[in-house]
Amino acid sequence: MTKVSDYVIDFLLEHKIDKVFGYIGGAVAHFYHSIDKNENVEIVNCINEQGAAFAAEGYARITGKSGVTFATSGPGATNLITSIGSCYFDSVPTLFITGQVNTYEYKYDKPLRQVGFQETDIVSIVKPIVKYAVMIDDIQNIRYELEKAYFLSQNGRKGPVLVDIPMNIQRSEIDIKGLNSFFDSEEYKNYDKINNYHVYDVTEMLNNSKRPVVLVGGGVRISNAHNELLRFLKKHNLPVVYSLMGKDAISEEYEYNMGLIGAYGNRYGNLALANSDLILVVGSRLDTRQTGTSLDSFAREAKIIQIDIDKYELGSKIKVDLKIHSDVKEFLAKINTQSLKIDINDWLIHLNMYKNKFKSTESIDKHQKIPNIIVSKIAKFLSNEAICVDVGQHQMWVAQSLNIKDDQRVLFSGGMGAMGFALPAAIGACIASKKRTIVIAGDGGIQMNIQELEVIKRRNLPIKIFVLNNKNLGMVRQFQELYFDKKYLGTVDDYSVPNFEKIAQAYGIKSRTINDIKNIEIELKDIFSNTYPELINIELSIQMTTVEPKLIVNKPIEDMHPFIEKDELNSLMIVKPLEENE
Repeated sequence: MTKVSDYVIDFLLEHKIDKVFGYIGGAVAHFYHSIDKNENVEIVNCINEQGAAFAAEGYARITGKSGVTFATSGPGATNLITSIGSCYFDSVPTLFITGQVNTYEYKYDKPLRQVGFQETDIVSIVKPIVKYAVMIDDIQNIRYELEKAYFLSQNGRKGPVLVDIPMNIQRSEIDIKGLNSFFDSEEYKNYDKINNYHVYDVTEMLNNSKRPVVLVGGGVRISNAHNELLRFLKKHNLPVVYSLMGKDAISEEYEYNMGLIGAYGNRYGNLALANSDLILVVGSRLDTRQTGTSLDSFAREAKIIQIDIDKYELGSKIKVDLKIHSDVKEFLAKINTQSLKIDINDWLIHLNMYKNKFKSTESIDKHQKIPNIIVSKIAKFLSNEAICVDVGQHQMWVAQSLNIKDDQRVLFSGGMGAMGFALPAAIGACIASKKRTIVIAGDGGIQMNIQELEVIKRRNLPIKIFVLNNKNLGMVRQFQELYFDKKYLGTVDDYSVPNFEKIAQAYGIKSRTINDIKNIEIELKDIFSNTYPELINIELSIQMTTVEPKLIVNKPIEDMHPFIEKDELNSLMIVKPLEENE
């Protein structure tokens, strides 16, 4: 006979998960006790359940394992919701295990708000943002449901699952081997298998193309396909662009990497897409942050091939000529067995012209973009560290100008866009990689989960935290400048910033402030000469903090703000310019 809480921990160890994250509470005390008794597993006890969940997300993104978070019932469970959503939208395999009140204290269908203390129906709350959620109120189902939940987190389009376990189930004992297994069920045997590769169709379309571009998204890293991707690109000298989530799918060292595309893309990346005649979309959902809102003008002379593991994403947002429902890695492995006969040398020369003309650290009038320069200088001191980036203007500066190396990871909160992501995610990434880890955050986002500095200090984690501090919420402030009459309520007005250097010191973490950008390389050399945790507060002026170029609503992707003169833009176009630009 085995105690259920012990079985859950043994189950995780069977799947090689020996690090979990959480915050203790009465409804998960049995799990904590089971962990404490087992020398083969460790729990990282964070300061808030949201911090623990983001840490598990960072751990999952680095390892590919399902990141596991334990949280108590009621407020503990509801504090997980933002990260659960982040994992759902960004396809991160995670397992959230919540404690629940005893089944005899649960209201079920009674017309009552609550029976047990901290009783909350977390399963119903999270169902729209998980692959699967279940409350196990029958001990006979514990094996089946745990196996099913873990399987679903890792198979098909990956994502979060939640298993809610009442306390009386946790403390009960049962013969696990005598229980039904999910893997013996018809449900498992009938699970959707996909192998829709269309390799020959893709090969023919590429052979007929004169100006192809490969657009990569987060699905490349999720499917562990980055090596197959690089092999494919190098074999045929194909140009590549990336979405925000595809940033670390391809190194900047690849010769024909044409950068970020979309609303805040590199101008040369958007010009590459706009003038292509074929776009091979690999693991990206083609949302309006990539295409812009003017869908009719997007890549208007290009045929589009989209490969995605989620069949519902195929052609869901823009017309696609060939839809391929496939795991990205399996597709790339198949197409890497094929030979292509393409001659795109003239196209590559044209793309390099774009890239040389529009540098990510310079505006079109050749003035320096200071924040972009700062992140580009940070990149020069990095080797293979994971970089965890928060949400705001700094996220776009990183996406535009932080040149990454082979096998370097950049973690963004993409679909959810959750401020407060980076600091706790770095805890999970650091524990997973056992390497120095970098945080790049803004003054707004860093305050969202700043309490997790205590975990970094307690565990002496080698995390370097860069706060790009403009003393305002720059991303929305930029919207207010463009669309809201320069009224700054909430971004500048009625907003303030604490002394981050002193806050870090209060947690026992070394810190410094940099306000002279001219000497930043000297500072960076010292910062990266060691591995102890440190917070670096880099002060920027409000005047510096715009993200440019930026795609304005209803403009085609090639026509970004600040605008190029129409005649010059038209001269850069291979496809016919739109009438408004003629």
